[in-house]
Amino acid sequence: MPLTGHDSTTPSLLIDTQVPLDVLHDAAVYRIRAVTQVMENLAFREGLQTDTIVLQDFALLCAIPLRDGCDLLDVISRRLQS
Repeated sequence: MPLTGHDSTTPSLLIDTQVPLDVLHDAAVYRIRAVTQVMENLAFREGLQTDTIVLQDFALLCAIPLRDGCDLLDVISRRLQS
């Protein structure tokens, strides 16, 4: 299954939907926890000053693994429902 965060007519990044559920779950957890940790670190910083471009780049940097993690959770959900 192609990752939804990668917008292309020919997908190059794919999720193997047939791997064991625990492997899919570990991959999702890894991505979501990595972003969570970065966001928590930023939330506790005082006086963080950045410009709009840096914030846009940072938001994209966080959105990519979050979207990947959500895609993995979607595969897990479909497999559990079937």
